[in-house]
Amino acid sequence: MKAVILVGGEGTRLRPLSCDVPKPMMPIANKPFIEYIINQLKKYSIKDIIFSTCYLPEHIENYFGDGSDIGISITYITEEQPLGTAGAVKNVEEYLKETFLVFNGDILTDLNLDEIIEYHLSKKSKATIALTAVEDPTIYGLVELSKDNTISSFLEKPSWDQVTSNLINAGTYVLEPDVLNYIPKGKNYSFERGLFPALLEQKEPMFGFISDSYWLDIGTPAKYILAHHDILEGKIDFRFEGKEIKPGVWIGKNTEVDSTVKLASPSLIGSNCRIESNVKIAGLTAIGNNCSIKKGSHLEGCVILDDCKIEENAIIENSILGKGVFVGKKVYIGEGAVIGGNCAIEEGNHLSRGIKIWPSTRIEKDKIRF
Repeated sequence: MKAVILVGGEGTRLRPLSCDVPKPMMPIANKPFIEYIINQLKKYSIKDIIFSTCYLPEHIENYFGDGSDIGISITYITEEQPLGTAGAVKNVEEYLKETFLVFNGDILTDLNLDEIIEYHLSKKSKATIALTAVEDPTIYGLVELSKDNTISSFLEKPSWDQVTSNLINAGTYVLEPDVLNYIPKGKNYSFERGLFPALLEQKEPMFGFISDSYWLDIGTPAKYILAHHDILEGKIDFRFEGKEIKPGVWIGKNTEVDSTVKLASPSLIGSNCRIESNVKIAGLTAIGNNCSIKKGSHLEGCVILDDCKIEENAIIENSILGKGVFVGKKVYIGEGAVIGGNCAIEEGNHLSRGIKIWPSTRIEKDKIRF
């Protein structure tokens, strides 16, 4: 069976982190997020993968190549212009002659693929949609079911007075190739507002597969941090690189940690890092590769990407540093701040309250108290 992974979006909700990196290539616990989806597919012996790309496609192709190094076969099809979720799949129609899977490239889930495929085939469904329950369905696509789990209606981003269910479209589909006949070629067309309502109107057999598997849309900075916290807490199975030096603390190769460093669980430090004396790394912290953290600094609940340099007595809490960020002495970064790649935050600045700093920005000494 083939799988189509939709990786063409610009990731605007994740900016400034995604300004120069496609969202599916953003690291999750020091691996490109899309690698997690690939490993899930391999777990179920699905090794023929089509990437539908558009935004910065070279990042993905340069990293994975044809897939042979990791035991899969990858085909890349790049849209000349954005085609929407269903339009992107129509664009790779020539490769889809049998039942196939579709994945949104920004969903972290451990959905059992064998179960949804078996369900789809047993129901003789034309389209089967994975569904998950959420506390607030008003920001997603609400799906209503009949008693036999036939889909009866869709409602995109309903108001609370329209909510009759908490089941939403979870972004994983099993489809028969003939449903592609309903998608116009070369046009921007979505599953949610286009194809699925069309199938419903034509009374094509379409079912919802209700799953209680882990599910998270990683498309915002807050959800990106949450994904790391959930992975570190073991809410979803994840293979960490490096050595577990004590329960819940992983350290990569060639990383040096001073004996006075306080390392709390769960936390992750990548390879080739240098952690100096009296640093405190509290729980739910993920640090990338090639990072240096100078003495007396404190990190907690944060995500630090590769190549960051943190000077003495800095504090970083519940925030994100993009790749290659420099943090000066006595800087405070907290409360959901997001610092884009290659920024320089000089000594004494105070960044908080969800502030976002765009890539390659330099903030001079003592400039911001926010």
